[in-house]
Amino acid sequence: MIGKNRRIVVIGAGPGGIVSAHRFREAGYTNVTVLERDGDVGGTWQRSRYPGLACDIMSHAYSFSFNLNPAWTRSYATQPEILAYMRQTVDMLDLWPMIRLNTTVTSARWDDESATWTVTTDSGEELVADVLVSAQGMFGELSIPSIEGRDTFEGVAMHTGAWRSDVELEGKRIAVIGSAASGVQSIPELAKVASQLSVFQRSANWVLPKEDYEHPPEQIELFRSDPAALQAHRDGIMTFIGSNPPFSNPDILAAAEFVAAEAISVVDDPELRVKLTPTTPWGCMRPLFSNDYYPTFNRPNVELITDTIERITPNGIVTADGVEREVDVIVFATGYVVDKFASRIPITGRDGRSLSEEWADGAMAYLGITASGYPNLFMLYGPNANQGSLIEMAEYEVGYTVSMLEMMDEAGIDWVDVRTQTMLAYNDDLHRAIEGIEVWYAGCSHYYLSPSGRIVTQYPFSMFAYRDAVATPDIEAFETGRI
Repeated sequence: MIGKNRRIVVIGAGPGGIVSAHRFREAGYTNVTVLERDGDVGGTWQRSRYPGLACDIMSHAYSFSFNLNPAWTRSYATQPEILAYMRQTVDMLDLWPMIRLNTTVTSARWDDESATWTVTTDSGEELVADVLVSAQGMFGELSIPSIEGRDTFEGVAMHTGAWRSDVELEGKRIAVIGSAASGVQSIPELAKVASQLSVFQRSANWVLPKEDYEHPPEQIELFRSDPAALQAHRDGIMTFIGSNPPFSNPDILAAAEFVAAEAISVVDDPELRVKLTPTTPWGCMRPLFSNDYYPTFNRPNVELITDTIERITPNGIVTADGVEREVDVIVFATGYVVDKFASRIPITGRDGRSLSEEWADGAMAYLGITASGYPNLFMLYGPNANQGSLIEMAEYEVGYTVSMLEMMDEAGIDWVDVRTQTMLAYNDDLHRAIEGIEVWYAGCSHYYLSPSGRIVTQYPFSMFAYRDAVATPDIEAFETGRI
């Protein structure tokens, strides 16, 4: 189906789905359906609600360019405020008619003869689409470690990404397994209410201070009354974030490590300071930010455990030294499965090709957006597209998709499929650049790596470099066809 009547199905109503709905409609594509498995928009911001959850990108950069928010109350917005902003954007732009909640996509299959995707939902319904957009995000599948005895625990066990607000935590003995992003954010808050907090750390992480402050009322009022001032403020932040390539400047890396080491010095106990000090360089793992994390370990009710967890019992956690710590609540702050991308849903392309099977050794795409053998499939938050503000990156990706559809309309093309050699050549160049970022190969255990050892999440250049790379699609990079 050629033209503005192309049937477009978008999987996910998080930030990427919101961007997609707005940008497609703005370009004149009105036959758009956004399928969301949960009962609300917002993606990870409505699924994850653990105490202390906040963005690690400054609020005005973590915003839709088409709906700047003058009323952010903090420099780094918290989860409730971000979720409210997502909902407000959908309300303001009247995107609800395009969104179907509580609808889980269970599979998608390409048909060569009709040049369409058949998208199947958990109710057995089949939707036919000319274009399929995967906006599933990076944080849709929880990673829970397989620890012996995990299912025998008689207390409450929950993941930070599936937080239970009905659980009373005041005065409870709480164990947190994991000390990366969600652990660094939740541990200071849990320490305030727990009678005893046991933090189980596998690897120490560098945690930098965060320039987190309340926006004064006069600034909020200025931004409300003067949109140009708000735009200029956001542009300034974006210029800083967008123009800096990641982890390639040794002076910046050294300075960050120095600042983080200074932050650790607030811990009173010298043995604790040693346990909290990483043995790998800053940037090897995901950068973390908190003003409260290290001071929390001065509290008398907080214990840091670095011995390996051997098993979970009905009453608590046993470490390799044989010690059992009895707890009432176990919190898994163990992150997400982030290397599957679109293949978290079974997707079948040309000639019965399975995306998950083809990505068994590591996900691969052209510009992080298209994969050879899967016509008219466009991915947001795809392989090697993690850089800067993910909302801004999603806008670049959707802009690329819209431009591609418009080129197809003009040329009378029904489908496009990126050429295999184009995709392979792009990835060869990409991974040569990735291999040049030494800190990513400094011996860390991190989510950047696929099981094969290939880094599949990170983009090695600046966010603005990516913007320029996807600004104008090259139709010659694709096989094209008509029906």
